Amino acid sequence: MMTTDTIAAIATAPGAGGIGIIRVSGPDALPILEKLFAPAGKGDYKPWTLRRGRVHDMEGNTLDDALAVFMPGPKTFTGEDVAEFQCHGGPVLLAAVLEACLCAGARLAERGEFTRRAFLNGRMDLTQAEAVAEMIAAPSKEGARLAAAKLDGVLGQRIAGLRERVEHLRAQICLAVDFPEEEVECLPQEGFLAAIADVKAAVASLLAGFERTRCWREGVTVALAGPVNAGKSSLMNALLGRQRAVVTEYPGTTRDFLEEPIQLAGLPVRLVDTAGLRETDNPAEAQGIQLGRSMIESADVVLLMVDGAEGATPDTWALLSELGPERTILVWNKSDLATPPPHWYGEETGLSGKPAAHAVISARRGEGLETLAEAVRELALARSQGQEPEPGEAAPNLRQAQSLTEVRGELEALEQDILAGVPYDLCAVRLEGAASALAEITGLDTPEEVLNRIFASFCIGK
Repeated sequence: MMTTDTIAAIATAPGAGGIGIIRVSGPDALPILEKLFAPAGKGDYKPWTLRRGRVHDMEGNTLDDALAVFMPGPKTFTGEDVAEFQCHGGPVLLAAVLEACLCAGARLAERGEFTRRAFLNGRMDLTQAEAVAEMIAAPSKEGARLAAAKLDGVLGQRIAGLRERVEHLRAQICLAVDFPEEEVECLPQEGFLAAIADVKAAVASLLAGFERTRCWREGVTVALAGPVNAGKSSLMNALLGRQRAVVTEYPGTTRDFLEEPIQLAGLPVRLVDTAGLRETDNPAEAQGIQLGRSMIESADVVLLMVDGAEGATPDTWALLSELGPERTILVWNKSDLATPPPHWYGEETGLSGKPAAHAVISARRGEGLETLAEAVRELALARSQGQEPEPGEAAPNLRQAQSLTEVRGELEALEQDILAGVPYDLCAVRLEGAASALAEITGLDTPEEVLNRIFASFCIGK
């Protein structure tokens, strides 16, 4: 990719910090650096070496005492000449330095434009480019590990290998069809089907990785449900370690659902506190209860709270059946006031289904929370057939999984064509579709609108 313009943006996160970085990429990166930076010592800019000096604007007004570095292409992140100013991290100061860069000849970078240039300049394939955004947004350590493996090219290499196998089958078919008089050996039907089955198995393995690691990439939703005053809001505050929900002795305090991100036993969770479930004539509370029910219905895991002062009641078991025992953890709260009796969690209730798990806690004292967190983790992973990622595991994201599903569909249709006796030259169309879908994953053949959608999700400085 040949670019004639130079882009600039603040590369560090918004807000105040110790250090803020302004990144400049393009053919004028070094001239802009020379216009705006006065190094403390003498001599030319030595590539890849930080120099201390003063950053000033185009009028010569000093902006900051900072560090600067010049990195010549093509062995840079973008594949172009790159300059960076490492300044003090005040938002006003960074904006002033960025404005100076724009006045010196750069233009403001678009969302994801640095990474897009890296992709278009061949510094990374599209799976690696997407991994940059995934690593930044990773909700857990395991999610960051998955993104790091993709950034290293693990997924791109596996996709390239699959595409090579598909193209090899296409070549064999085309050779046999184009030169039948040469008696070129063509795959017999059994061999053709076996080769397709091998590729399908590899695709299925990648799709299984997508499902297995979904919890770590996207997190799970955990809803707190139960009657009024059972301690839902107290549990939310206890898990968060701060007061997020209002807690009073009056029933119906929570009128709307509250949600907060949190990690429970290392698992990224979206914790949702809902209004107490009861019959009410108050229209505001009724609306809050309805909203809460909607959140509960879509949750991956439900924590059904039992008020330990009252114990489990017929309403408890009715709620358990309604919410779905297979995704529900029954939580006995207020253990500091009352100890649960034996088999309180359903073994002697006559229910056809017991809760998936149970826990005894005191939200007020913070007791039993670690055990509850482990129960949430185990249930969420079990329901999604998840497990901790293997080192270097290649797990596709949603877009990549959709393309792999398209590949699987083409291969399954191809198997049916072969069994139906469709001529091999027509079968090549199916292989072409599979190869095209694989090429779209790595960016070899990706429509412009798809690229625009991918990079529009990035921040401006990346």
